[in-house]
Amino acid sequence: MLIAQITDLHVGVMGQKVYGLVDTPGFLAAAIAHLNRLNPQPDLVIATGDLVDEGTVAEYQTLADLLAPLRAPLYLALGNHDDRDAFRQIFGDLPYVPAEGVLQYAVEDYPVRLLVLDTLVPGASHGELDADRLAWLEQQLAAQPHRPTVICMHHPPFVTGLPGMDKLFCRGAEPLAALVSQYPAVERILCGHLHRPIQLRWAGTLGSIAPSVAHQVALRFPPARENAFVMEPPAFQLHLWHPQAGLVTHTAYVGNFDAYSYATKAPIAL
Repeated sequence: MLIAQITDLHVGVMGQKVYGLVDTPGFLAAAIAHLNRLNPQPDLVIATGDLVDEGTVAEYQTLADLLAPLRAPLYLALGNHDDRDAFRQIFGDLPYVPAEGVLQYAVEDYPVRLLVLDTLVPGASHGELDADRLAWLEQQLAAQPHRPTVICMHHPPFVTGLPGMDKLFCRGAEPLAALVSQYPAVERILCGHLHRPIQLRWAGTLGSIAPSVAHQVALRFPPARENAFVMEPPAFQLHLWHPQAGLVTHTAYVGNFDAYSYATKAPIAL
């Protein structure tokens, strides 16, 4: 099984650049084209939040138009730049989208199960998992305690050493860690929000943050306090389920790159 994770799309309306500088619709179109070229194709694509930039219906319509060519099945999670009501106006007919409330659901049709969490706090940049959202997760984990499982969420529930972004992490992390640590079958916590590839051990599993398919957050450790974005290459992650190794994660950079055979030094197609 091959899971593609894209995150922090920040799609604006067509023809407008985020921050006046970043052509996020163009970046997403390039990422979709890259995903469609993959061989083998991903079994599914999960987008872990900040689907659009300002949470408007017009942005979600642009997002829907850009995602339409994607060949693989697509699952969506919400981030702090998203709006549940506006999202449902465009994507409410998707079979996994609840009719109301938070956007949490399980994907059960593959060797690895996905549990998608909603960390959105309307009007805030940080995330949160309250008692009700955690109770839903506990119920899902308890129902199939030994099945390989990936938890997908926008806000990381752990600190990363990037001070400006760590202020905006997911509240409710301690009860989440206590819950996850009871289930060794949880293979990953897949997150977005930080626009960088980051990994660490957490709650008995691996916490993993994917880079953005658009702009990245600058890698600035203390004493830096202000967040900044940097036009490092857009990227996504591929999580390969291997029967012997478990879940193996690779980072792929968006674009067409020259490739050459080690044996002949001649150009080859990837």
